[in-house]
Amino acid sequence: MKYLKQLIRDIIGRRRMILDLAKSDFRKRFVGSYFGIIWMFVQPLVTVAIYAFIFGPYGFKSAPPVPNTSYVIWLIPGLVPWFYFSEAMNTITGILHEYSYLVKKVVFPVELLPIIKLASCFFVHLCFIVIMLAAYLISGKMPQPSWIQILYYSFAASVLALGLGYLTSAVNVFFKDMQQIVGIMLQFGIWMCPIMYDETLFTSRAPWVGTVLKLNPFYYIVAGYRDSMLTGDPFWMRPTLSIYFWAVTLIIFFMGLGFFKRVRPHFSDVL
Repeated sequence: MKYLKQLIRDIIGRRRMILDLAKSDFRKRFVGSYFGIIWMFVQPLVTVAIYAFIFGPYGFKSAPPVPNTSYVIWLIPGLVPWFYFSEAMNTITGILHEYSYLVKKVVFPVELLPIIKLASCFFVHLCFIVIMLAAYLISGKMPQPSWIQILYYSFAASVLALGLGYLTSAVNVFFKDMQQIVGIMLQFGIWMCPIMYDETLFTSRAPWVGTVLKLNPFYYIVAGYRDSMLTGDPFWMRPTLSIYFWAVTLIIFFMGLGFFKRVRPHFSDVL
């Protein structure tokens, strides 16, 4: 707990530095690119278009579980948090190699690097939230008070990604294949959560599959985004799932942060 308190003090005391480095990291992604920031949106939008074609009215014709809602409108709240989480995991895992020159500085609090990268990814996430809101308004959906819950579920996704990121970034220093393993796990992960498909596709034939899907902490994030954007259900309508998510997420966070602290003295020797 002492280590966590020190981390919180560092975040508060160096918040301006964190924001400046996050902005710099965000801009650095597009240096030398002709189309610049446009590329940030191209791949996710193409992904939405592909899945909409495959599972929408021109493909398998998957019917969303929410009445009077098109597949695309149902799909977007599931993909937006996943884009954020997957990008955060991929980039945080390699952060210590990317900023090795800062890791080797004795005075720099290395624990802030994953937070800086997470903040950089959150800038992108905010852009996609705006696009999602615009898509809903264009489709004729009226704004709901529950839309503000997106900030809560974004925070929940951030804590989960940060906890896992502390673990994977520390392991990646000593085992560079960790970056590739995380990428592969994310490819599996998108299908282990009902993002592209409605879970009733399986639970109607095997009810136990629903329990298995809910064991994935990210299920809570996807369900929460859709509750907020589509049905208007408040987050306290899922008390059991909320308790389970935060219990698992906090365990992951403290385990990841603890492992990061334990091996931190060896970072500068290996990098």
